[in-house]
Amino acid sequence: MRKRSSYRPKGVRLNPMEYVIESLTPVAAHGSILIDLKLKNHAALATTTQGRADRKTIDVLIAALNMTETLYKKGFGDVEEHGPLVKAGMQALRSLGARGADTGKFIMKSEEMAALNEAMELHDAQLEVITVKDMENALHHIYETIKHKRATPIVAKEKVK
Repeated sequence: MRKRSSYRPKGVRLNPMEYVIESLTPVAAHGSILIDLKLKNHAALATTTQGRADRKTIDVLIAALNMTETLYKKGFGDVEEHGPLVKAGMQALRSLGARGADTGKFIMKSEEMAALNEAMELHDAQLEVITVKDMENALHHIYETIKHKRATPIVAKEKVK
């Protein structure tokens, strides 16, 4: 029987110059894609504020706030002004998720709604100024954080006896 190797060949870019040029363009230059992303995020936020959220809706909010936090850590946001916004938004999302995991319904409190609205505004502002490469780097960082189990879980897993 043949040994299964963990070797995976690296992908080959067919047009490296186009990749470099594309990565230098701002995300805002891709108007329809940016609008679709913002609509998806704000629709999830609106559905959550109306009390009709499900797990997929919360996953959209988690992805948006993970991107916001990562971009903030990479320098897209003022430390004194935006640091508390990001922290409050993440805390609101964690408490909303934990409560929703217990009850099955994701219903926000007023403080959580305000914190998530401000965090989403920061996310929109970040999307206006970042480049495609910045977004790729942030997504890679989020993926690596989750892969290496450094992400803070919404609901802590209980120890199995």
